[in-house]
Amino acid sequence: MKVSVIANSLIGSEIIKIGNEVNEMKRKGASIANLTIGDFDSNIYPIPAELKAGIVEAYNANQTNYPPADGVLQLRETVSELLKDRFGLAYNANSILVSGGSRPLIYATFLALIDPGDTVVFPAPSWNNNHYCHLTSANAIAVETDAAHNFMPTAAQLKPHLKGATLLALCSPLNPTGTMFDANALAEICDAVLGENATRGADEKPLYLMYDQIYSLLTFDKEHVNPVSLRPEMKPFTIFVDGSSKCLAATGVRVGWGFGPEDIVNRMKALVGHMGAWAPKAEQVAMSNYFNDKPQVDAFLTSFKAQIQDSLNALYNGFNDLKAEGFNVDAVEPMGAIYLTIKIDYIGKTTEDGQLLKDSADVNFYLIKEAGAALVPFSAFGNEHSMPWFRASVGACTLQDIKDMLPRIKLALSKLK
Repeated sequence: MKVSVIANSLIGSEIIKIGNEVNEMKRKGASIANLTIGDFDSNIYPIPAELKAGIVEAYNANQTNYPPADGVLQLRETVSELLKDRFGLAYNANSILVSGGSRPLIYATFLALIDPGDTVVFPAPSWNNNHYCHLTSANAIAVETDAAHNFMPTAAQLKPHLKGATLLALCSPLNPTGTMFDANALAEICDAVLGENATRGADEKPLYLMYDQIYSLLTFDKEHVNPVSLRPEMKPFTIFVDGSSKCLAATGVRVGWGFGPEDIVNRMKALVGHMGAWAPKAEQVAMSNYFNDKPQVDAFLTSFKAQIQDSLNALYNGFNDLKAEGFNVDAVEPMGAIYLTIKIDYIGKTTEDGQLLKDSADVNFYLIKEAGAALVPFSAFGNEHSMPWFRASVGACTLQDIKDMLPRIKLALSKLK
């Protein structure tokens, strides 16, 4: 059967593929610590009890018809106050768009700004930018980052690629690394964007910045920074992606919000409306009521972040212990989100049965089989298969699962020659 060129050449999610294989092995009885999907096991990390009760109450109040295409006004007003209070950002309700999680917002940003052949610049590793470029027939430029800068892109790395580009896609805290921009690094990137835009005529598209801050309320000892607070001149060029999915362990509740220049957001509203990618009305009403109680939100975040940080630190310390024992591993200290960046430099080694581990995927599946530990190679985020770095997501594992897994990894690595 003939299908479109885009559909025929679309690559499925590498992360979901690994996760599905792990789940199939678990179904057959294997004991595996699943550190693949950027999601939460809702039995380990349930959504706030007050939010759950609010959703049920909203359904009982028959909040079950179509929501407004741009989102329930009550929620958009709540988000406006949240942005002002948490980040010092001034965006009115008409500059805010609610959707079913953050993915429709990202796709709508691409559709609103990108024509076929336009250039999109993004760091590698990063989540799904390559796929959104494919869906919009964009010219994708993946800029390699490095461990020296915690895999966050620098202005020096990005600047050579910005001439003529339409969109720069950034994320902080970053999926897949769990690392973050500091103020100086992000300000330098903003200055590069502003400098590029100063060279463009009134009839040319400017260079826009999509800033994904979906993990902005899940930071530990480092302050989240954003382009517009650092450089107010960036406001006409910055589209933010945000929401409740990660900060409330509410990935299945599907309430995200984006905000930016009103004219662009209005065009995104039309796109999301045609997609029908709204957040359910009851969930929007409940989310508004929940976020209006700041002490309640803060109490949840304090407990939630401590639990996540304990798991990340256990994994980080465990890999540092392995490194101290002479294993070819490393890890980057976690700063935010639910991810740890891990180096497992065993490409080229041979298993006990003589199998050569040719790339990061081979290393990963060796650890799944021999250590019951499933990670995601950075090759799933735009890097080469020869890169020995991996993402570990702790949202679907208990602290004890992680502690139990570490000795298994040590034993499996010690068997390689």
